[in-house]
Amino acid sequence: MRKYGIIGVGHVGATTAYTLVTKGIADELILLDDHNEAKAMAEKLDLEDAQARLDTRTRIKVGDYAELANADILFVTAGNIHALDNASGNRWAEFSYTREIVQDIAPKIKASGFKGVLIDVMNPCDCITYYLQQTTGLPQSHVLGTGTFLDTARMQKVVSDQFDVDPKNVTGYVYGEHGESQFSAWSTVRVNGLPIRALAAEQNVDLSELEDAARRGGWAVHSGKGYTSYAIATCAVKLSQAVLADANLACPCSAYSEKYHTYVGQPAIIGKEGVVSVTELPLTAAEEAKFKRSADLIRERFETLPGMAKAVKTA
Repeated sequence: MRKYGIIGVGHVGATTAYTLVTKGIADELILLDDHNEAKAMAEKLDLEDAQARLDTRTRIKVGDYAELANADILFVTAGNIHALDNASGNRWAEFSYTREIVQDIAPKIKASGFKGVLIDVMNPCDCITYYLQQTTGLPQSHVLGTGTFLDTARMQKVVSDQFDVDPKNVTGYVYGEHGESQFSAWSTVRVNGLPIRALAAEQNVDLSELEDAARRGGWAVHSGKGYTSYAIATCAVKLSQAVLADANLACPCSAYSEKYHTYVGQPAIIGKEGVVSVTELPLTAAEEAKFKRSADLIRERFETLPGMAKAVKTA
């Protein structure tokens, strides 16, 4: 029995639910949205109407945190997308809203007895993922964020367009914050197995321009349709499948860094216990400096949350 919960049934939550149901990934799905239960009910009914035309069946329920007690995966996808409308690319614009959501839902998650893996999609992703871990009391390995999983996919896209290859043939990682301080660790990136720096030198490609294009990718989508949904939902579902399959999937996500004492986007191994391990790849000195700067920014903002400065010092 593969049981999922989703808290927040807006654009991302609804797309995630649609993916789980139409692909037959979830046997049971709990939809929770304290601020718009009518929307959650409407999504339930719409998905149920589709099931006579699907090859699988998902049992869908609405509005009961107690149902999370035996859930395998919990997505937290709530937020206020309109806070980003005039934010000029700054995902911290949602911080005042999403931290209040955590303060509301964390006690309910804890009281439910949920013991599965929590995947955060809320922004600012890294800081809020850390806040959820601290306030729910779940083990660090059982709480992760989508983090730079999506940013890495955007990097793969722009690199694949530049070199005319399939994006799946571009490997490597975007590190740091799911935000403006992220960076493409070009020392880790390969195109069809070849180091990208060598290819870029041969073809006179400016890697800084590719990095800027990858960073702007989400805002290009947001400016056109007012939100992003398909790519981020795909990333969240992919992470959940790695957990349920105990896949030991190597991928970037927002995971806790013992080195920098915060959640931050970095390569990790994802299996049945969530984050099985963090992968510490050798970075250049310049890349390590960028990674530290990004992690420090996240941690500094995290310390502004009520009671969380002490949590960092004792981590």
